[in-house]
Parts: sequence; structure tokens; C-alpha cells
Amino acid sequence: MKVKLVYFAWVRERIDKPEEEIEVPETVVTGRDLLNHLKTLGEEYEAALQYPDVIRLAINQEHVDHDEPITGAREIGIFPPMTGG
Repeated sequence: MKVKLVYFAWVRERIDKPEEEIEVPETVVTGRDLLNHLKTLGEEYEAALQYPDVIRLAINQEHVDHDEPITGAREIGIFPPMTGG
């Protein structure tokens, strides 16, 4: 399955790209699986996602839990916690 990933804030800075389209293996079913898969793609991904529990996900622009299935997702946003201000 091919999916568009959009990175925000310091996740974008550490990966050094605003977005990309990747081929996701069939074994990647949930948001958590996706984060674990991305960490295998290189040091920059490992650095950006080293604390996956603080990473937030949005599937098709709707916030979801890490256990949400990503099947059929057109776009997945990956971003750090939001702060007030």
C-alpha cells in the first residue's frame, strides 16, 4: 500500500523533509506499526521517532490513536504534541 506521509514541527526538522510517499509493507497495519517501520528507514527517522508515545497521528486529517488501522489511508500526518501559546 502506498501512503502519503506529512511531517510537522520537529519531526519534519529531524527527518529533513516535509512529506513523502512511501510503500508500506503488508505487515504494517496500525499507526504504531507504521511508526516502528519508519524507525527502520534510517538514523533521521530513528531520531525523530525515538519516543513514539509522544508522537501524534492523523489519518486523512482526523486525529487517531496509535492502534487505529491505517488501511485505506490517503494521508497520514505525523507530529509532536501540541503546546499552547
